[in-house]
Amino acid sequence: MKKSVFTQPTLPYLLLAPQMIIIAIFFIWPAFEAIRSSFFIQDPFFGKSTFVGIDNYTDAVGKSDYLRTANFTFWFTLFVSFLSLGFGLLFAVSADQVLRGQASYKTILMWVYAIAPPVAGLIGIMLFDQHIGPIVDFFALLGWRMQVGVSYFDTAFAMTVVATWKQIPYNFIFFLSGLQSIPRAVREAAAIDCRRPFRRFWTIVFPLLAPTSFFLLILNITYAFFETFGVVDLMVKGEPGNNPVTLVYKVYQDGFRGLDVGGSAAQSVILMILVLALTILQFRLIERRVHYS
Repeated sequence: MKKSVFTQPTLPYLLLAPQMIIIAIFFIWPAFEAIRSSFFIQDPFFGKSTFVGIDNYTDAVGKSDYLRTANFTFWFTLFVSFLSLGFGLLFAVSADQVLRGQASYKTILMWVYAIAPPVAGLIGIMLFDQHIGPIVDFFALLGWRMQVGVSYFDTAFAMTVVATWKQIPYNFIFFLSGLQSIPRAVREAAAIDCRRPFRRFWTIVFPLLAPTSFFLLILNITYAFFETFGVVDLMVKGEPGNNPVTLVYKVYQDGFRGLDVGGSAAQSVILMILVLALTILQFRLIERRVHYS
């Protein structure tokens, strides 16, 4: 194993300095500023602040709309993460078995990843439009008249579908790479030991994808929490009202529209703690079942 030797003791710190400065400016300083603001009631126009202690936290947690938003965020994250992982794995297995036209098949599945979340939300609005939306017309034939933007359940369903569709290509890329990295000798031995393809996949192939699956699970949960902001913002059409929103969008809604700087800062700190606790829980419980070759 090769080791790098620096003749100047300050050189490693100089090399790390640009990245550390970026982290300090865009991550550490905003985090500390959010924590500080969460203990104050601030006037957004004149900059006056009044210390209120933990009142912003108790007010946020005690409100019924916040608890409703937290409940929706939990189920939204759960469905988006596992549906996108499931479909990504399904498409990756299918692509791995394609012999002819494999490049075209991969391109069709991967191009969605290049779409920005707001654009995906705009496409979702068109697909679920009450007048011209093809998905709405399809469900109308089945007796379900969808009203996205009006009905809470219909809007939640549409947002979940669009957010899942946006994330599937990302999972597809990693799962396909993981499948193609499995040695051919292992697959041939598995085919001899277990003839049924479904059982062979779940008992031999899928366990070899455990590191990839664990990595994608963390990224998908993070995606559902934070990166779906553009989809949610477009799908609720700028008028949340009774529509479902995520915790991240509620921070924006209360801070920039309601001008409650202290309250939104407290919500962002609560969200930061939740994500940190969830990440630690994943590494403590789930990673123990992951075996790295």
